[in-house]
Amino acid sequence: MLNVNGVSDAQINLAERTALVFGQPDTNALIRAVIDAGYQAELVEDETTRREKQQARIRAEISLRKRQGVIALSLGVLLMVWGFIDGMIVTATNQAFWIATGFVTLIVMIFSGGHFYRSACHNLRKKSATMDTLVALGTGTAWVYSMFVSVYPDFFPLQARHLYFEASAMIIGLINIGKMLEAKAKQHSSRALERLLDLTPPTAKVVDEQGVHEIPLAQVREEMILRLQTGDRVSVDGTIIQGVAWIDESMLTGEPIAVEKQTGDKVSAGTLVSDGTLLFRAEQIGQQTTLSRIIRLVRQAQSSKPKIGQLADNIAAVFVPVVVTIAILAAILWYAVGPDPKLSYTLVVFTTVLIIACPCALGLATPMSIIAGIGRAAELGVLVRDADALQKAAEADTIVFDKTGTLTKGEPKVTALYCFNGFDEQQIVTFAAALEQGAGHPLAKAVSALATERQLNLPQPEKFFTLKGLGVSGEVAGARILLGNGTLMAQRRIDIQSATDLTDRESAKGATVIFLAVNDQLAGVFVIRDPLREDSVTALRRLHRQGYRLVMLTGDQEKTAQAIAEEAGIDQVIAGVLPDGKAQAIQALQQQGHKVVMVGDGINDAPALAQADVSIAMGSGSDIAVETAELTLMRHSISAVADGLMLSKGILRNMKQNLFGAFVYNALGIPLAAGALYPLFSVLLNPMVAGAAMALSSITVVTNANRLLRFKIKD
Repeated sequence: MLNVNGVSDAQINLAERTALVFGQPDTNALIRAVIDAGYQAELVEDETTRREKQQARIRAEISLRKRQGVIALSLGVLLMVWGFIDGMIVTATNQAFWIATGFVTLIVMIFSGGHFYRSACHNLRKKSATMDTLVALGTGTAWVYSMFVSVYPDFFPLQARHLYFEASAMIIGLINIGKMLEAKAKQHSSRALERLLDLTPPTAKVVDEQGVHEIPLAQVREEMILRLQTGDRVSVDGTIIQGVAWIDESMLTGEPIAVEKQTGDKVSAGTLVSDGTLLFRAEQIGQQTTLSRIIRLVRQAQSSKPKIGQLADNIAAVFVPVVVTIAILAAILWYAVGPDPKLSYTLVVFTTVLIIACPCALGLATPMSIIAGIGRAAELGVLVRDADALQKAAEADTIVFDKTGTLTKGEPKVTALYCFNGFDEQQIVTFAAALEQGAGHPLAKAVSALATERQLNLPQPEKFFTLKGLGVSGEVAGARILLGNGTLMAQRRIDIQSATDLTDRESAKGATVIFLAVNDQLAGVFVIRDPLREDSVTALRRLHRQGYRLVMLTGDQEKTAQAIAEEAGIDQVIAGVLPDGKAQAIQALQQQGHKVVMVGDGINDAPALAQADVSIAMGSGSDIAVETAELTLMRHSISAVADGLMLSKGILRNMKQNLFGAFVYNALGIPLAAGALYPLFSVLLNPMVAGAAMALSSITVVTNANRLLRFKIKD
């Protein structure tokens, strides 16, 4: 597909038999390219259609493979039983029977194994080889040999007239049963994504001039007013315009506790109203909703491959020709020095090596782990853009955090309040907040938020002046007000000596101190901090226990950053850096040999996110940060970072287990099939046993990958 004009990139998901194509290619050219490569293709317009077609295809495949397997195994078992009763040796009296049996076996092989032979022929024309080539060669050789013996028995000595019709049928039957079980396991591994698709309700309740009525989801348009009640799922993204409700957002954030939503808050498609009633305005519909973007990212990541998976692909590409060579050499060796009947033993060895070496398990090892693991990550509120990031995350040793909005709430808050010269808290908050009304500065917002929290009635300032770099001044209720830093107080000769000890103490903790003077007299001191998120300290301790070195990267001043780092348990602080300096700081850590994960949420974090080995963005952060990052956290919590990194290690471990199992299976199986045990124990592996073992190895790999669907986060 990469050779088609307009295609910039393409990702193939072998486990789901789908392809994600990027760019602006001609659809018909794409489909022709896929057909020319020996596959079938059709365009899927949306996720619902894709899901329906894929489910129908999987059900059809399971049914077909079951029929093919049962028919082939039934014939194989009958021939095996007959062999036990009458032997499988051709004589003058049973020659006609075995010739007829050969034709019946051929019909069954064509019906039950035709897909192997068609694929092998196509690969031959393309000068390539796959596992289907091995199956076709092995079973075909066994049938041709047996048919030749049946037609020309006198050409062979009596002891070499053994037939292998039952082996051809049994091998095809066993592999088809394995394919059926494999398809069922694949169906199971996609359930995490299917559960996301199930979250979108089929209808929505629209409020208009005619009242409240339900319409199909496809008819919902932007700016429509929609109604939600207890038990409803949100159909599209929007903003609440009336009402209050508790909404379960666990499908987005992984957090099980419902969140209170009221006028002005956002709601996302797929979330569930636990309690309450509200009206909201539709803003993002169809493919623009958060849920649709999540589904798109999950599918994209499931179709991507980490480097460890690409290693398996590279090995598999040369594996088949090597196996065929080994099978031929082993057959020649047995024919040259093996015991009588040489020809019979030669055929058994050749067929068994081809069958047992089929790299089915190798081909499934990483795709199944990726599909199951990324699906589980989505359930935990971690979106993975590229599967390669999982491997890199599992190998990281250093985590760099942006401070503001990542470790902290990003919302400065008044954390302490001190009164002087007879003023009380209500008076100083009223004076300060009245002066700061409408100001956009974060410190002003912190003071105003405190007044709102205390439900104070604020008078309008009679005069207002901004003193750049110092604070503000004005008149409120006839009183002269100054609100600002120590420099402002010193310039206006306000005595703040009585507050020196406490301001030094608070500043040492990284807080910002603001003085309030009323009529040239110190009235109060506001201590403002951007507090750590509730779970930051706990999550950072978890990451320490997992063995990571923790670094904080911030544009804030050194003293404030050090105070936050001490409270949070950060190992290293890099403070006072600009956005481009953040990227350079990441580069410096990498040059020291560290594998770096960067966690951020702002536009200023984008260069650092791009520079890091692995980038993680908070889902509530800026669009550019989310677009730059390889992993996105749907809940704004450092705990999600610990969860995601723990899961990435679990996924990589699962991939390695699968690859190890597949490699070991082939490494041990091929010598056994070639007859390594025969000189010592006179044991030669039966082709039917090889077929069963090959099917079992694939089922084992898929079953192991599906354990990721039940991955538990351990603290």
